[in-house]
Amino acid sequence: MSKYKNDRAFTDYVHKHIALPSIYKPINWKEVKLKKSYAKYIDMTVGIDYVFLNENVVKTVQERFREKSYKSFTDFTIRYRRDENKHQDRHESEYFKMKAHYFTYGILDCSKQEVNESSKFLKYAIIDLKKVYEKIDSGVIYISDNGKNKSEILDGKRIECPVKYNTDGSSSFFPIDISYLVKLWGNEMVIAQKGFL
Repeated sequence: MSKYKNDRAFTDYVHKHIALPSIYKPINWKEVKLKKSYAKYIDMTVGIDYVFLNENVVKTVQERFREKSYKSFTDFTIRYRRDENKHQDRHESEYFKMKAHYFTYGILDCSKQEVNESSKFLKYAIIDLKKVYEKIDSGVIYISDNGKNKSEILDGKRIECPVKYNTDGSSSFFPIDISYLVKLWGNEMVIAQKGFL
C-alpha cells in the first residue's frame, strides 16, 4: 500500500471510530454524507475533508490526526509549499488552496500500527481557520522562513510562525501554537479542545 493510501486509511479510521463519537457528537455536529467523487474533488481542490451540519449551519472541516509520538507538541501545522514537486501547479500546498472553515487536529493514545486498538485522543482541537486566515491577512499571524523550530508571540500581540521543511524534501509547513491563539484572542479561535491548554 502506498504512503498516501496508508495515511488515508489511518485518517479515515480515526475519523469514523474516534473523532465522530468523541469530538463531533458532544458539540452536535452531524456529518453530511457526500458522493465519493465529490468528496475526493473538494479534498483535492479546496482542502475540505468533511462537511457537517450544526443547527442547519454548514461546517466544512480539514482533519489531521497524529500518533502518540506527537503528544509533546502544542501546535498544529498547515502544509505550505511543495517546491520539489515535478508538477508546477502543485508547488503551492494546502495553505494556498484550503477553504475549509475549521481545522480539526488530534493526537491519539497509540501508534499508527495500533490504531485499531485505540479509542481516544490525548489531545484535540477544532480551530476556526477563517479567523486564522484573517489574522494572517492582517499580519498579526505571519509566516517567516527564520530557521526557528516553533511559533513565538512577539510584542505581546503577534504570532510569528517559522517555515519548517520535511527531511525528505517533499514539502514545507508552518506550525501555530494552539495555546497562543487562545492567549491572544480568547475562545474565538479554538471552539473545542482537550489537552492543549
